[in-house]
Amino acid sequence: MKLQIRKGFGFGLVSGVTTTLGLIVGLDASTGSTFVVIAGIIAIAISDSLSDALGVHIAEEATYRRTTTQIWEATIATFFFKFVFALTFILPFFFLNLQKAVIACIIWGLILVTSYSYHLARKRKTAPYKAIFEHVLIMAVVIAAAYFVGKATAMILGYY
Repeated sequence: MKLQIRKGFGFGLVSGVTTTLGLIVGLDASTGSTFVVIAGIIAIAISDSLSDALGVHIAEEATYRRTTTQIWEATIATFFFKFVFALTFILPFFFLNLQKAVIACIIWGLILVTSYSYHLARKRKTAPYKAIFEHVLIMAVVIAAAYFVGKATAMILGYY
């Protein structure tokens, strides 16, 4: 796999999982609405994927040794992979109730990030448990922060 495609895949996977899980947990905590969570996933899959693709595009342009083709490969790969990984989180909401779907999404996210972290660590010849711990810890912080912000928002706005 080309370097630019690998960059887009790795960034899209980790950012897509982390951002989407934060959104799911935060919206669940604040609204308790399956409709709102699904709408949020679709919105973030589109807007955040485009936004991150633009960010990668500009970052690649700032790397002066990149060709126009390499820049666009990284841009398109980032958008595609982030979009696809974000959308995979919709599936549990069609088959499970809200609480079970949120738990299934967290498990799915952990599987994706753990698997990729393991693969990356093996490729870099570093200890997989360190990479997995670090990445899962950051993901847990994002999820916890989104949960507490969602609860606080609902309480402040009198939603519950």
